[in-house]
Amino acid sequence: CVCMRIEALRRRIELLQDFCMPAACTQLGVSVDKQYVLASGVYKPRIKCYDVNQLSLKFERCLCAEVTRFAILSDDYSKLALLLADRNIEFHVQHGFHYRIRIPTFGRDLAYHYPSCDLFITAACSEVYRLNLEQGRFLTPLTNRVSACTVCGFNSEHQLLTIGTEEGTVECWDPRSHSHVRRLALASAGVNYSDSPGCVPSVTSLRHKNSLHFAVGTSTGQVLLYDLRSSRPLLCKDHCYGLPIHSLDFQQSEKLVISSDSKILKVWREDDGSALAAIEPDDHINQSCQFPDSGLLLLATEGPKMLSYYIPAVSPAPRWCSFLDTLAEELEEVPEPVVYDDYKFVTSKDLENLGLAHMVGSDLLRAYMHGFFMDMKLYHKAKAVADPFVYDEYRKKRIRDKLEEEKASRVCSKKPPAVNKNLAEKLLKEEFKKGHNLMEDNRFAALFTNPEFEVNEKSSEYQLLHPVTSKMDKKRKIVEEERESVGESSEEELERRLAEHFPPSKGLHVTRTSLKQRLQEEEGEGEMEAGRGTSVLGGRVATLQTRKSQEEKKQQDVCQHRAERRKVGRSASSILQHKRGQAVYWRGHRVK
Repeated sequence: CVCMRIEALRRRIELLQDFCMPAACTQLGVSVDKQYVLASGVYKPRIKCYDVNQLSLKFERCLCAEVTRFAILSDDYSKLALLLADRNIEFHVQHGFHYRIRIPTFGRDLAYHYPSCDLFITAACSEVYRLNLEQGRFLTPLTNRVSACTVCGFNSEHQLLTIGTEEGTVECWDPRSHSHVRRLALASAGVNYSDSPGCVPSVTSLRHKNSLHFAVGTSTGQVLLYDLRSSRPLLCKDHCYGLPIHSLDFQQSEKLVISSDSKILKVWREDDGSALAAIEPDDHINQSCQFPDSGLLLLATEGPKMLSYYIPAVSPAPRWCSFLDTLAEELEEVPEPVVYDDYKFVTSKDLENLGLAHMVGSDLLRAYMHGFFMDMKLYHKAKAVADPFVYDEYRKKRIRDKLEEEKASRVCSKKPPAVNKNLAEKLLKEEFKKGHNLMEDNRFAALFTNPEFEVNEKSSEYQLLHPVTSKMDKKRKIVEEERESVGESSEEELERRLAEHFPPSKGLHVTRTSLKQRLQEEEGEGEMEAGRGTSVLGGRVATLQTRKSQEEKKQQDVCQHRAERRKVGRSASSILQHKRGQAVYWRGHRVK
């Protein structure tokens, strides 16, 4: 009934039952035999396996730490290697957990070499660890001339190992001889990776298409298609968001590339980079996975639901969900709005800064809302001509930011503000005791900067609300004035003047008396005033009496009760005499 009322639920198709995580999903993978879909997520850290033939969950295993990456070592789910966030690598078999081993540094990615049974692990260092699963021990690692390695992957045809680094290079190794083959630098590609020239990004993803071609994703949102025989890229595709590319895949039948960052997933042609489709979910994307040889895309996001999308133009649906093709044919094609993919949105002010205001009205600018769309390549060329010293400004800004960070870490004394100085001192004392400061809240910033919000401590309303504070302020002001007039040279003179202002008879010395004595004194004074004939309110005098204890009051009530009982009481003899009458006889016997 609910599904019929809500249009979104009625149109939704759930391919796999319980295809979700408690909080978020981090990675998705498909087995070699295309029968199982594995997913890792949080929270608590766990890994799930789904059987596509049964369209349901096969098993779920909870872990001790979050899964950074996992690799499927067999054709099905029976052998898994999990790279955890606590520097451990767990091996799982069909029945469950099998073994755990620890690596020296935090791992980032892992790849399995089937011919040699070696598991290669990239970590936050220059070495790539080699763990031989047949011998059960670590082998000599592969050392690169970089600070850290990010990703790794094998070419399925000639088994070439490619490693991405933080310095923006791709290292190629031969796993048979364990020798370095080639080094590919992204800086030699001649591409502006960001608005700041000279900045080379790090490699965040790698994917091989065939024996010669592969794709590289950067941390600034570009995808570069390379040929192993050339050091320059065949094509550079920019996502235009500046976010790291974390997933890459190829659709060889249609010559398409599937790339995704944390915001959007794009499907584009590898020949010219033209866009075919774009998917932008509500939650951030952690990873995208294409079901092999199909148009089904699986997305691991920061939300509980793991999303699945089917694009008929990419490839047919998998065999286990072939009904999607029938549904796609029934839905028919609906015309969609034009997607300006490789264009940059600029306003009229941006065109004036770039010196391109004369291009308004030409075919190079497309009017849209309050600005224009222009080609991304033309925008980068115009910006390089208009601002040739952008890199120097960027460098100065970075140096300035680092200096400001160092200044922020220093310990500095807090000066009281010019407005409401006494209130600020009080709040600083409360911060020292309780740990929170009201002065740092932006909502109350005007209270210490705007003179209109200054508290007038001399007003009668303030003195009525703060009687003790007003007296202390007067005394403090008198002490400060006397100290300024006398100076710090003569302390005796200062004490003498303060004694004149605050004599002992004015309340500095208080005699301690009991409450009973004070009440008796006040009662005597009230009686004396009444005898003199003085009256305040119609000649009435209020006398105060001491409060009696609870036992005395109880004893007094008992005495009063007994006196009342004596007044109303009478003897029993009078009652018997009143009721006594003549004797009663029956058959010669007295009965009453």
